[in-house]
Amino acid sequence: MAIGNDTKQQKKDIIFKSKLPDIYIPNHLPLHSYCFENLSKFGTRPCLINAPNGEIYTYYDVELTARKVASGLNKIGIQQGDVVMILLPNCPQFVFAFLGASFRGAVTTAANPFFTQAEIAKQAKASNTKLLITQGSYYEKVKDLLGVKLMFVDSTPLVEEGHLNFSELVEADENEMPQVKINPDDVVTLPYSSGTTGDTTFLSQQVDGDNPNLYFHTEDVILCVLPLFHIYSLNSVFLCGLRAKAAILLMPKFDINSLLGLIEKHRVSIAPVVPPIVLAIAKSPDLDKYDTSSIRVLKSGGAPLAKELQQTVRAKFPNAKLGQGYGMTEAGPVLAMCLIFAKEPIDVKAGACGTVVRNAEMKVVDPETDNSLPRNQPGEICIRGDQIMKGYLNDPEATKRTIDKEGWLHTGDIGYIDDDDELFIVDRLKELIKYKGFQVAPAELEALLLSHPNISDAALIPMKDEAAGEVPVAFVVRSNADINTTEDEIKLFISKQVVFYKRINRVFFIEAIPKSPSGKILRKDLRAKLAAGVPNSI
Repeated sequence: MAIGNDTKQQKKDIIFKSKLPDIYIPNHLPLHSYCFENLSKFGTRPCLINAPNGEIYTYYDVELTARKVASGLNKIGIQQGDVVMILLPNCPQFVFAFLGASFRGAVTTAANPFFTQAEIAKQAKASNTKLLITQGSYYEKVKDLLGVKLMFVDSTPLVEEGHLNFSELVEADENEMPQVKINPDDVVTLPYSSGTTGDTTFLSQQVDGDNPNLYFHTEDVILCVLPLFHIYSLNSVFLCGLRAKAAILLMPKFDINSLLGLIEKHRVSIAPVVPPIVLAIAKSPDLDKYDTSSIRVLKSGGAPLAKELQQTVRAKFPNAKLGQGYGMTEAGPVLAMCLIFAKEPIDVKAGACGTVVRNAEMKVVDPETDNSLPRNQPGEICIRGDQIMKGYLNDPEATKRTIDKEGWLHTGDIGYIDDDDELFIVDRLKELIKYKGFQVAPAELEALLLSHPNISDAALIPMKDEAAGEVPVAFVVRSNADINTTEDEIKLFISKQVVFYKRINRVFFIEAIPKSPSGKILRKDLRAKLAAGVPNSI
């Protein structure tokens, strides 16, 4: 990792770069053209494997179907720049819809199928969705959306009620698709992120579809069990797999024995996972029943991977390279990656996130003064490069708070770079809770708690959890000391309104929420109470 000085700064920045050289990325190409470059050389190779039925789609199949979908989108009135929401588990139709929208010049936003009706409506409204592609089982969640066309990927009587079927897209004539001029600055996707305000936040992004820090090749079979609505899976698994001309195994939901069986059956070589899946693999009593020797890379992301867990998994997969990366949706998403995943692997320390990715710059700054810091001094991690987001949709103020005028994206994470150029994360400035890699904004749950008639004040903090990494716990002040509102009542009140990973794990009743003179919640004090063991007796 090289260190340089930015002379344009009044105070010289200490800038860290990758040990590896930058690579050329043709930013003038649209995403689909980039992914399917030189199609004639690899078109007959397997591109997608649909895990539930074993059906295989070649690169020729996927490219042609995507162009048909683009033509079909045009035929039903989807224009360049219109937003298409995808509400699906991992499946071929998700891929066809995403790539078809890219060919059309449309923008996609993917929603979590576990979202509640209200959460889906919120995302659809904020993104100005014109078309929602989903399956019949989610109809009750989407039936009341206003101004949104509904399209279903499965056979359902709902089509007879005036809704659309995905077959209308895949059966369209690709030759009827007009030419679309796509500019390098055009947005291809609006990833969803939970900001600390708890508001729906969209990140305008071009996704480059390449990751020079990961070595995938055409013989690889890449496991895609992480949900494609999450940018980790969309970019670092799916799009990187496409660019490498590898086979991508689409698994709609996680089940440990099914996963192990698929690894054996399809000879999976790349397994991108999150810490809860790593834990499930490590603890599985059936692991030795399956042949997992084909795995050459176990890549963890989404949340920190504990050193002890790394050591356990390394013992069970002695021939596989295990490491982790560090990312955030706003950064597109990867900031640092273990060089053990590179074409010429370099070992890293347990607990390290690797080194800054190629084609990017990193610095560590003092959160108070914004001055850059040298090695081994913890501060806020900042990243700069073409891969970061264009900004928050329709929110220039939030964008300015995150990306400064020199183009540095401030992550809100505290870390340091050691003498061996390796990045370690030690804390978070941001208040987001990370549940199995999903972001939970305390402000969102606090607002819901305050809508309860028997609660006068509330605050959320994370609690460590072996399986989830972190879970939300609430500190609550009853509106009247004589009211006997229970923990279970409050947990049920919240669970009815939010997706599963936002559910509150514990509720602690206290007399007052600790706050600063300016009214800011002193979460550090609450974390100390939690560490000391809070009596739930008020």
